[in-house]
Amino acid sequence: MSTAVSIVRTLLGLLFDHTIGNIVRMIPIIRLPKLERGPVSRGFLALLLVILFFGLTMLFSASYSSAYASSGKLYSIIKPQVMIAIVGLFFMWVLSNINYRALRLMSESLYIITIVLLILALLSPQDTNGTYRWVYLPGGASFQPSELAKFSLMLWTADMLDRDYDKKNRLWYGAIKPALPLLPILYLLHKEPHNSAMILLCLIFATMLICTLSPGRWLLPLIPACAVAGSYFLKGLASGEGYAAGRMDAAWGLAPLDTAGMGWQTLQSIYAISTGGMFGVGIGASVQKHQWLPYAENDFIFGVIGEELGFFGCVILIGAFAVLLIMGIMIALRAPDLYGTVLGIGIISQIAWQVFLHIAVGTALIPNTGISLPFFSSGGTSLLLLLSEMGVLLSISRAGNAREQRLAEQHRAETERMLQRTRYRSRAAR
Repeated sequence: MSTAVSIVRTLLGLLFDHTIGNIVRMIPIIRLPKLERGPVSRGFLALLLVILFFGLTMLFSASYSSAYASSGKLYSIIKPQVMIAIVGLFFMWVLSNINYRALRLMSESLYIITIVLLILALLSPQDTNGTYRWVYLPGGASFQPSELAKFSLMLWTADMLDRDYDKKNRLWYGAIKPALPLLPILYLLHKEPHNSAMILLCLIFATMLICTLSPGRWLLPLIPACAVAGSYFLKGLASGEGYAAGRMDAAWGLAPLDTAGMGWQTLQSIYAISTGGMFGVGIGASVQKHQWLPYAENDFIFGVIGEELGFFGCVILIGAFAVLLIMGIMIALRAPDLYGTVLGIGIISQIAWQVFLHIAVGTALIPNTGISLPFFSSGGTSLLLLLSEMGVLLSISRAGNAREQRLAEQHRAETERMLQRTRYRSRAAR
C-alpha cells in the first residue's frame, strides 16, 4: 500500500512540475531578449489585416440570411465574430511581444488542458449529426477543443523535433516519439466524431516532420505507409453509417458529370460559383445563401464568395492567401533557431491546408469534410486561436528581423573597416 501511495505521489509531483512548475519557469524568459526586439514583418501584418477585414465583410454578406432565419436578427452571427476578432487582435499583439521560446514550457500544460477539454466535449450535450464537439460554458458560450488541439500539437511537435534534431534520422526520435502525443487526441476526436479535424491534425504533423526531413532514410517508406493508412481510414468512413458515409458516396472529382449524385451542399455550392461568372453578382446579391446553400456562413462560404465576386474575386482571394503563406514561410525560415522555424512552419501549414481543403470541398474536388476558411468562416474558437497563432508568428518575425539587422550592421561595419584600411594603405603608399 505504501508503495502505491509513493508511486501516486511521484506521478502527481511530476504532473505538478511539468504543468505549474513549467509555467513558473516561463515567467523569467517571457520577454524577448533586448537583442531580439526587432520590428514585426509589416507586410505580413498589413496583408493579414486586409484578409481579416475582407473575411468579416464576406461573412456578414454570407450570414445575415441564416442569422435572420434562426434568430430574427441580421447581426446575430457577425456581431460576436467582430467582438472575437477584436479580442483576437489583442491576443495577437500580446503574443507578438513575448518570447516565443517561452511557449515551449507551456506545451505540456496546454496538452493536458486539451485532453481534458476533449473529454469534456464527449460528456457535453449532443450536437447536430450526432456529434460531441463542443464544450458549453456558462452564459451560453461554447468552445471547440479541436481548435486548441491544433495549436497544442504544434507546440509539442516543434519542441520534440528541436530537442531530438541530432537524432532525427532514427525512426523512434524522428517519427514515433513525436507522434505519441498525437494518438490520444486522434482517439478522442474519433469518438466525437470529428473526422475533418483528425485529417487536418495529421496533415499539420506530417508537414512539420517532412520540413525537418525527419526521420531521415525512414521518410520514404513512411509516406506510402501513411497513404495506405489514410486510404484504409477513408474506406472505413465510406463503408460505415451516418452523414460521413453519405458524403463519401456522393459524386465528386475534377470534372463531375453526374451532378445529380452530388450531396445537396456540394451541389448548391457548384450552383453558386457557376452563377458568379467572371465578376460575380455583387457583394450582398447572392441568391444561394438565402437558405439554399447550407452552412453558407461556415463550411461553404467560398461558394458565396464565388457567386458574389466571381472568378476574378476568387483568384484575388487565393492570391492573397498564397502571398500570406509565402511571407509566413519566409518568417519561419528567418527564425534564429530551429524551434522557431518548425513552429512557424506548423502555424502556416494549418492555414495552407485549411484553405486548400475548404476550396476543394466547395468546388467538388474532394468529399465534404466540413473545414472552415481561415479568417472568413464563422466560428469564434477558430478565429481566436488563428489570431493568437499569428501573434506567435509575428514574435518569430521580431527575433528573425532583429537577427537580420544585426548581421547587416556587422556587414556594414566590416565593410567600413576594410575601406578604412584601403584608404590608409593608399595614403601610406603615397
